[in-house]
Formats: sequence, structure tokens, C-alpha cells
Amino acid sequence: MSDLNVMERVISSPDADAIGGSATYCVGCGTCAFLDPAFTIAKNNDGCYQAFMQSGIQNPAKVESACPFAGSANEDVIGNDLFGSQAGVQHDQYLGYYLNAYVGYVSADGWRSRGSSGGMVSWLASKMLEDGLVDAVVHVKDGPDPEHMYTYQVSHSVEELKTGAKSKYYPVEMSEVLAYVREHEGRYLFIGIPCFVKAVRLLRRQDPVLNERIRYCIGLVCGHLKSDFFAKSEAWESGVPLEDIARVDFRHKTPGSPASDYAVEVKRVGGGEPVVKRTAELSTTNWGLGYFKYNACDYCDDVLAETADVTFGDAWIPKYVNDGEGCNVIVVRNQDVQDLIDAHRDEIVLHDSDSAEVYQSQAGGFRHRRQGLAYRLHAHQERGEWTPTKRVKPSLDGIGEQRQKTYAMRTTLKNESFAAYREAVEADDFNVFKKHMKPVERQYARVSVPFKKRVLRKAKQLVKAMLPASAVKNIKNLMGGGVASGTYYLTARSFHTFIFVASPTLVSINRTDVTDAFSIVYPAFDSEQLYVLSA
Repeated sequence: MSDLNVMERVISSPDADAIGGSATYCVGCGTCAFLDPAFTIAKNNDGCYQAFMQSGIQNPAKVESACPFAGSANEDVIGNDLFGSQAGVQHDQYLGYYLNAYVGYVSADGWRSRGSSGGMVSWLASKMLEDGLVDAVVHVKDGPDPEHMYTYQVSHSVEELKTGAKSKYYPVEMSEVLAYVREHEGRYLFIGIPCFVKAVRLLRRQDPVLNERIRYCIGLVCGHLKSDFFAKSEAWESGVPLEDIARVDFRHKTPGSPASDYAVEVKRVGGGEPVVKRTAELSTTNWGLGYFKYNACDYCDDVLAETADVTFGDAWIPKYVNDGEGCNVIVVRNQDVQDLIDAHRDEIVLHDSDSAEVYQSQAGGFRHRRQGLAYRLHAHQERGEWTPTKRVKPSLDGIGEQRQKTYAMRTTLKNESFAAYREAVEADDFNVFKKHMKPVERQYARVSVPFKKRVLRKAKQLVKAMLPASAVKNIKNLMGGGVASGTYYLTARSFHTFIFVASPTLVSINRTDVTDAFSIVYPAFDSEQLYVLSA
């Protein structure tokens, strides 16, 4: 591989774990296509945007320095240049450079109800427009057709901005919108996931026009970027045939439910009532399984968009998650943004936070993208395979054998999900996907989840399956509202009594079903140990 330049390696490199023996570290952001006609951006066979080289690169160094997976400047270097000299700035290994952290939501003008969580992203963008900090906002909005459900576009007014609210777990690229910004004068706000914000920062370093015009960046906390297989699978499993899928709203709020219990809304090409389905009822929506994940996302160590002026995400924290309207976790890095927030505090509700709480809101993502990345880089290093240079170094330090197997299985889950989906499409039957993935999921569960925890999960699933929603609600009431707001402690003996005494008072169910459920659970428990019942 010594004769390949860095961009060629980003686009395709040997990977013994990948189906076919090679993988891409390209996230399809489009900066290379914006800079050099040698590149085009198109969806690959996995439904992910990717760069393709059509001819020789005119200026390899220029393109490499703007690619978020090829450039040598990491998030710490960029963040220090942008924010390091501000009064009161702090640095944290997970948050990067920052001034303040909060959890909150917008209380004014319906921004919260229109957003995925607390409504803070669109609200702040609107304030930047109204207060004259920017003239336009570059963000993701409804696209022109079902194969381009969402695309990067430019909004010049608050009314236009409102149409782009909510998270879109969908592949996008920005080569065309970058060209628009370069051709049209004005001051712009850019909104994007961490690697896209990083790419914009790298572009601004080498392009004086973009440096002048893109004044601010809002970052979105990112678990990983999804292939378009994700949107199609959600809609398909919800009962909408592939050819009738027009658009998927990934964060449809369900009244009276916790923020984490949201639904998808699928609009049909043929019109009619949209189909709404809770994500908990779908097989591809467990974020931890990493179905249809861009491979590049497993080689990114930036969860909180550390190069953005401010970052927003979901507040997946116990004391906030029960608020069905949603709350944002907020990391402010630029004093201009802090001043703007302070000037409009009467429109928002903010609670002071800290680095520990922000970390906790995304703890699983940080483990996978720091410790897990160290494991993955080590595996590639042992095989002599090229990988992007990251702040995290290849290492197995502190990673036990079970955890190593867990990270390895996550790679298998990711890779197999693409193969399973293509098989399902060929068979015109989504059940083919579930049949393919079920044994892989079981293997992952055996590797990653201790036996007792697996038994508890199964028991919870069985109880929910046997009891209607009204009965589950009654159980939660007995428990004082559920585990998040109250706990109900039981020993194995009292759990047995609870099932057989409480259940018949809630709903008439088959005694055999309850016996079966309990027979699975009982052997895993110590007879006198206290356990928490979660309904």
C-alpha cells in the first residue's frame, strides 16, 4: 500500500473483519468533491455516501488536509486554536474546550414540541438570525424524493428554519451546499454532526472565503451515522412497502411517554394517513447494536462535536429522561454563543451541569469511541492494516477478554446487518433480515451481557408481552412510577408472591404463562438477595 496516497487509503483499505476483505473510512461528507473534480460523492451498495475517485487528484495535500479522516489536525488542536484563549475556558478529555455546560429546553414559541428533544438547536439558530449574527443557516431539511429524503440546504428566515427541525438519522453530504456558500455572500451558521463540523473547520483553515462566511458552527451529539438502509428498514418493518416509502420522521414524540420512548412516522408515496410505530417495537432501532452504521464512525473519537461553538444532544440522564417533551444537554464553547443565550434566558429553562453529567448522558458512546476504538486500532495494527490517525492510541490496556469480545462482536453486527438487509430486499421479505440477524444478536448477548442480566431482561420482556399496556401501567403505579422515579424491592420469594398475587388483580392471564416466565427467572436469583422489579 506504500504507493497509495492517504485519500485512496481513506476510500478503501484492507480490513480482515470486513465482508469482502476491505473497508472504507470515508464518511461521505463531500469536502473532497468540493475541492477537486477528481472526486464524486455517491451512495455505495450499503446506502452510505462515499467518495469515488474518477481521475488524478490535482492537489492531494489540499484535499487531505480538509478530510476529517485524513487530516493531521485533530480536535484538540482545532479546539485550542478556536477556543483556547478565551477567559474562563476549561478543557476536558471528553467535552474538549468549553465554557459552560447545561441541561435545558426552550419554553417559548413551540420550539420544544417541534424538536426531537428540548428544541434548543433550532431556537438558537433562530436567535442568531433575528439578532443579526448570521444571514443564513446551513442545515438538513426535507429532500426532493424518497432516495434523498433529507439533504443539506440553506434557510434565510426563521420560517424556513422551522421546516428543518428534528434529528435525521440519514446519510447526507455537503459538497453542493458548500459550493452555494462560496458563491453567495453572507454570514452563515453551519449545523452538523462532529465529523462534518470538523471538515468545515479544516476547510476554513485553507479557504479565506469560507473562513469569512461560515461564522459559527452548531454541533450535534452523535452516536453514529446511519446508512439509508436504516430509514427504509424502519418504514418497511412498520408495514410500508419499500416502493411506497416517501419519508421517515425518526423522532415522532409520543404523548405521556418518557423522552426515550419515541416513535417513527412514515409518510407514503401514495399519500394517506402516515404510519406511526414505536421504535421499541422495531428490530433495528437498538442504537447499541450499530445496525447500518458507517464504518468510519467506529474510527471517530469525537462524540460531542468538540470543534463546534456549541453542542446540543439528548439529555439521556435519569432525572430528565422521564420528561416526554425532551431536554437537551448543552456544551457552550464560544463566548458569543454564551452571550446570546444569556440575553434570551427568559425563553429557555436551563439547569447548570458539569463534565461528569454530560459524560453520563453519552457514557455508552464514549466507551465505544474511546476504549472500543483503542481495541479496534490495536486489532488492525496487529494485522498490519492502515487506519486513520486518531487521538486514541492502539492498546488493550484495561480491556478484559470479555470486553474485547464485545467490541469484536459489534463489528460483526454492523457488517452482518448490511448483508442481511440486502438478502431481505432480494427475497422481498423483511423477516429474512430478522432471521439472519437473530443468531448474531444471540451470540452478541452471550458475549456482552452477564447471565443474570440476560435472565432479568428476558423476564421483563415476557411480563410486558403477557400483560397489556394498562396492566403494565398499574404495575408501575404499584412501584411508585417505575424504576426511574421509584423502586420496588423484592426477594425471589416475594417476587414469586408478587407475580401470582398481584397479576390476577390486574388482568386475567394464563397461569401457565406466568409459571413459564417465573421458571426462567427463579434459578438465577439468590433467595434472599434484593432485586429491583422493572415493569
